[in-house]
Amino acid sequence: MQTIRAKRDASDADLRLALAGAATAVGGIGALLALIESDSPLRGPFTLFFLLAAPAVAIAAALDGLDPLGRAIVALAGAIVLDMLVAQGLLALHLWSVRGGIAAVTVLSALTLLLVLVRRSGGRTARRGGS
Repeated sequence: MQTIRAKRDASDADLRLALAGAATAVGGIGALLALIESDSPLRGPFTLFFLLAAPAVAIAAALDGLDPLGRAIVALAGAIVLDMLVAQGLLALHLWSVRGGIAAVTVLSALTLLLVLVRRSGGRTARRGGS
């Protein structure tokens, strides 16, 4: 039974990796289609997916202590709030553009992920050094 379970766990991990790769590709294509101002019918849904998924993944990475459902709900709500704050900020500064909005969301999501990675690697280094 253990070998069957091990095979099932490996196939579940492979499926998760494949889905994560597909989601990354869809989000990247959405951002690219918006940045080049394509007339593709996929531009709207793929860009919306990017605008929700990129900040949601960054926020979910920072929320280690929550259960998966709570993390997903908080991450999605945080993504919507981040998108609205970016739009409101760009409109208030009279700098609104599609490219500017996509770039701002990308930068903020990347910075959030970078801070999470730095915090995690710093915590591991500090624990190793203190032992």
